Amino acid sequence: MVYLVLGLVLFLGVHSVRIVADDWRTQTVARIGANGFKGAYTLVSVVGLGLIVWGFGVARETPTLLWLPPVGMRHAAALLNVLAFVFLAAAYVPGNGIKARVHHPMILGVKTWALAHLIANGNLAHVLLFGTFLAWAVLDYVSCRRRDRAQGVQYAEGRLSATLLTVVTGVLVSGVFAMWLHGLLIGVKPFG
Repeated sequence: MVYLVLGLVLFLGVHSVRIVADDWRTQTVARIGANGFKGAYTLVSVVGLGLIVWGFGVARETPTLLWLPPVGMRHAAALLNVLAFVFLAAAYVPGNGIKARVHHPMILGVKTWALAHLIANGNLAHVLLFGTFLAWAVLDYVSCRRRDRAQGVQYAEGRLSATLLTVVTGVLVSGVFAMWLHGLLIGVKPFG
């Protein structure tokens, strides 16, 4: 569990710099350059992610059950994960109405993904991993929206065609991930 916690601290810590120390970030980028900052950011992120994956895998070998979620939560989690993939697609499909409306769809995707996994899993490692990601995503979303307002950021109206493409892409990718990739990469088949 120590590796999981250390990984979360590193990964989410570096992803929280704009939440807790935006001025320090700006000064550091000015001092070492954008590429230097991005390199250090990437290195810490990769090490943190590696520790999360390793620590979570180790923690799953000897699970500590906190509660047993009702079976219906698995169905709710499946629906929420479809929505999470639609938000993720909205971060990358240009001109879609979802991004125009929510402004930071990737962070909403992380929130939705974390909530989905939190309600469907009741052991300590899952609660720690997904609860921490959920808390971080809530704080990051609030921070990003506050920063947008302070900077007067305006988002362009979305087009219906781009919005439909976003939804279709999100639904299809979520289906592929749930049916094949989740089992292959994570070792758990949500529908099998």
